[in-house]
Amino acid sequence: MSLLSHSSTFLLPNLPTDNNNNNNDGPPLTYALIILNQRLPRFTPLLWKHAQVHICADGGANRVFDELPSLFPNEEPCDIRKRYKPYAIKGDMDSIRTEVLDYYKSLGTKIIDESQDQDTTDLNKCVAYIRDLLSLEHPNLCILVTGALGGRFDHEMGNINVLCRFPSMRIILLSDDCLIQLLPSTHHHKIHIHSSVEGPHCGLIPIGMVAGSTTTTGLKWNLDNTEMRFGGLVSTSNIVKENIVTVQSDSDLLWTISIKKE
Repeated sequence: MSLLSHSSTFLLPNLPTDNNNNNNDGPPLTYALIILNQRLPRFTPLLWKHAQVHICADGGANRVFDELPSLFPNEEPCDIRKRYKPYAIKGDMDSIRTEVLDYYKSLGTKIIDESQDQDTTDLNKCVAYIRDLLSLEHPNLCILVTGALGGRFDHEMGNINVLCRFPSMRIILLSDDCLIQLLPSTHHHKIHIHSSVEGPHCGLIPIGMVAGSTTTTGLKWNLDNTEMRFGGLVSTSNIVKENIVTVQSDSDLLWTISIKKE
């Protein structure tokens, strides 16, 4: 089974230049950013800098318009809004304010109304759009998602379900407090830990089915061919102890790790 490496270098001020942004275990990643309609993490400008394309999901545009200027208190809000102009706004358009929609339309942002599709979430629509837009030219694509955690629980579960609907894609859900990503059972996983920006609290959570056998290294409480299931053992409140964590499982798992406050 092939090895898939993971690294949160997108949380660092600068992506590595002497190697690649995945710790020499594969080709460099291309980042895309999706902004959903929840409070922006304090490090949103950093994610924006690293990403090659920026998509707002419906009301996420309100967050960019309202909240990004507050992260730059010494600059004029109009300058910040022009600097951080999304490439596209996509969704069913039931949350974005009219004045925000008109403002970004005047700057040349693509407006993609998907109100006819009520069977998929705005995040699902945006992920599919980025996949079709970038995946052929950038096979090592990683999608960063802000606003996916917090707020209504059903929204959070819908966003986690998107990870399961696109298991072959790298998608990372981010909040001020933590990140979540899917570790598909089709690979063994090597997770590079950047202790300056993440950890030590972490977890491995089975999703959708019983994980019959999971083995890890690099954690305070490692798993050794351990079964995990809801109603039984779930590896929450674990602690990272090494610079590299390895995971192999017979079932897809969610990996989560805390993000350090500045």
